[in-house]
Amino acid sequence: MSFASIGAFEAALADLTLPDDAAIAVARHRQAQLTKPAGSLGRLERIALFFAGWQGRERPGIRHAQAVVFAGNHGVTQRGVSAFPASVTAQMVANFRAGGAAINALSRSAGLDLKVVALDLDRPTADFTERPAMTEAECLAALSAGADAVEPGLDLLVLGEMGIGNSTAAAAVAARSFGGDPSEWVGPGTGVDAEGIARKAGAVTAALALHAGAPRNPFETLRRVGGREIAAISGAILRARQLRIPVMLDGFICCSGIAPLAAEVPAITDHCLAGHCSAEPGHARLLDRLDLEPLLKLEMRLGEGSGAALAVPVVRAALAAHGEMATFAEAGVSASP
Repeated sequence: MSFASIGAFEAALADLTLPDDAAIAVARHRQAQLTKPAGSLGRLERIALFFAGWQGRERPGIRHAQAVVFAGNHGVTQRGVSAFPASVTAQMVANFRAGGAAINALSRSAGLDLKVVALDLDRPTADFTERPAMTEAECLAALSAGADAVEPGLDLLVLGEMGIGNSTAAAAVAARSFGGDPSEWVGPGTGVDAEGIARKAGAVTAALALHAGAPRNPFETLRRVGGREIAAISGAILRARQLRIPVMLDGFICCSGIAPLAAEVPAITDHCLAGHCSAEPGHARLLDRLDLEPLLKLEMRLGEGSGAALAVPVVRAALAAHGEMATFAEAGVSASP
């Protein structure tokens, strides 16, 4: 599936599938019969209902789940916004493919297949402080690459990214989507010092000023101040919604991929869970704007989909409790009056 035009992308965002309310009602009725006090499993119960709605089943499950990591390079790195050179992106992609990165280990632990999608690493986006990061055709290609990476029939899609310089792009996307001073959105990223953070804020400020007169719709925000991997995440999220596949989001950069979509159509987040809240300062602020409550908060800031993958066992546990517990009648236990 690809987005052949800007209009096709906008039409998909305007026509979102909805959860199955009947399945949620049946799952809620089952929960009321399980051998536990009502509500005693807290958020695990809400996770089970969430999956029941998107899978259309009383007892949802995760048989086939996949993590997809998108990688891209950024022209803004010439502004000194990262502690690492852009060449590290390709080196880390090679590490992913060799099975040696954190996301490989965490995906194996969580029972996730892993797919890595590298997007024109030898052709970085333009420096968005000077001109749009991507042409219209390049942005559509990135959106389509994200959509094409989503396999029909998945029970859960876990999203991640890799791209030196992309925390600066994420800050620009978040600021253009939701407003606020650039200093509120930038952070250390790969580990830059105070001067590096100041350079990031300066780059975001310059980008917002340069593109201030452009339309503030999702497509223009992604193409002007985003990156290929960020746009690919947007396309994957939208395609997953069309296919009714729940999505687990990772950290600040991953969540920036849904920010411009949610700024225009807040309901786009309804099929998404936030795996964690990262240590990157802008992430908590962005999750608040997206109205997403993270499952974990472990001071992580690696990216790669690592925090999202780590949250998958929590989801598996929630669905196991919902689907495998006995009812009061089955166990011969007296229910409360």
